[in-house]
Amino acid sequence: MMKTAPLTDLAAVIRSKNAGPYELTVDILFKNKEDYTFLKEINYFDRKLFARIYGIGVEDIIALVYFDPASAVKCTMVRPVISGAPGDTDIYGAQQHAPLLGLEVPTKGGSR
Repeated sequence: MMKTAPLTDLAAVIRSKNAGPYELTVDILFKNKEDYTFLKEINYFDRKLFARIYGIGVEDIIALVYFDPASAVKCTMVRPVISGAPGDTDIYGAQQHAPLLGLEVPTKGGSR
């Protein structure tokens, strides 16, 4: 069984924001390159993971990028409600990273 750790222990930044009125972007910036590289090598963050976490179809994931210079993962997806439309509860998309805060991710070494 692979050891896991809370994503919040490994990431320096977990944030979300609008990428225009129809899209939402989530960024995860890791504290160290080792954790980032391990998760990238096993392709942990993929379209299926984000679709499952956000309850959307895989086809609604617009882009998923591993950005090595910043040890970061960026996922852009279709917003379920257009920014500012009736029913939108987060016009700036600034609180949409919350589903990631409880995520347990695999670790290369033992538990942390």
